[in-house]
Amino acid sequence: MSTQKKSNILAIIVMILLFGMISFVTNLASPMGDVLKNQFSVANWMGTLGVFANFIAYACMGIPAGNLLQRKGYKFTALAAVAVGFTGVGVQTIAGLLEGNTAFGVYLLGAFIAGFSMCMLNIVVNPMLNKLAGGGNRGNQLLQVGGSFNSFMGTAVIFLTGVFVPNLASAQIKQVFPLMFIALAIFALAFVVILLTNIPETERTAEAEQKAEESKYGPMSFRHFVLGAIAIFIYVGVEVGIPNVLQKWLQNGGLGSLSDECEEIAATVTATYWLLMFFGRLLGAALGSVLSAKRMLTIVSFVGLALVGGAMFLDPANTINLPVFQGTSGFGMNEVPINAALLVLCGLCTSVMWGGIFNLAVEGLGRYTERAAGIFMALVCGGGILPLLQNGIVDITGNYLTSYWVIVAGLAYLLFYALIGSKNVNKDIPTE
Repeated sequence: MSTQKKSNILAIIVMILLFGMISFVTNLASPMGDVLKNQFSVANWMGTLGVFANFIAYACMGIPAGNLLQRKGYKFTALAAVAVGFTGVGVQTIAGLLEGNTAFGVYLLGAFIAGFSMCMLNIVVNPMLNKLAGGGNRGNQLLQVGGSFNSFMGTAVIFLTGVFVPNLASAQIKQVFPLMFIALAIFALAFVVILLTNIPETERTAEAEQKAEESKYGPMSFRHFVLGAIAIFIYVGVEVGIPNVLQKWLQNGGLGSLSDECEEIAATVTATYWLLMFFGRLLGAALGSVLSAKRMLTIVSFVGLALVGGAMFLDPANTINLPVFQGTSGFGMNEVPINAALLVLCGLCTSVMWGGIFNLAVEGLGRYTERAAGIFMALVCGGGILPLLQNGIVDITGNYLTSYWVIVAGLAYLLFYALIGSKNVNKDIPTE
């Protein structure tokens, strides 16, 4: 018994570390969009193609990766994901050694390959953490713990980008090499750790496999799962879109004449969003055992709507002091528009949404959970599509804050899902 518990603890630690890797590589794509935009002199939406490539890979790999997990198990899928991730970041690194449009194309290819890895890792991490905790409120709680480390790594990569690339107007891919080398080292270490760790697998009998194959039902037979998959598509777009456009706005006039070091300040303000996601997930983990995923999602969706609405309509001339990194001056307080502060606070809201949506969507799916995880991951491509739409609106209107109508619509849907769409109305479907 003690051996089993020890095995579970090691497995949980590994899954949480993988959660962090997902965020490090994924969040690197956002500031890299600004590097691409300036190095290749392209429009906002084209600079976002790296993010788009990273997330559209989920649409291509989600279902195949879910099938791989079902057939080969958690450990094999995790090792394959890490190997693919190493390859993707490696290709992105090679892009920094090339010139012209070739470099742009190779970087996008690397982002696409890295997206395969992030999709596969998500498919392993989410159901495994939910399973190790026994589902329900405990499952949501453990997902929030993993999400906390995810946010910590997301904060770190945004902040480090601001340190290594202090002037985005003249930045090139090769200047981000230190972060890419860190990512490669993390992947290499993770492969060794996973290889040496005992990962609990789902026991399957031939009879159960045949029964699952012959079943006329599947994850899509459950209304709450279908609506939950749509919610994940929207949520990831909301989570990525808020800081993506925020950083671009602050770098391109949002700070006005408040500072000559807008690049560092913009990066720090955006990093604060991810830092608040870190604290929000810690809080979510603490409250997860007493506060249901449904109630948690309802509260944060409503509050998020209020914050984004305020950010869109308040006068940017109103400012507030936030602690920021100011280049050679180090850390200090600097004035930023109140709109930026409200958008940063959205990090507390988005922090707990992923775990809540996943927990609600797979509740009661039984043997269909692994296949559901694949479909779920395919819909994560919203993280590339919604920010692309936002940046397209910016290019058309010339107004960064107007693009947040996309976020408002997304949060309104998430509120609907929490209140109505998450109810399981298909309890008559056999899941054993």
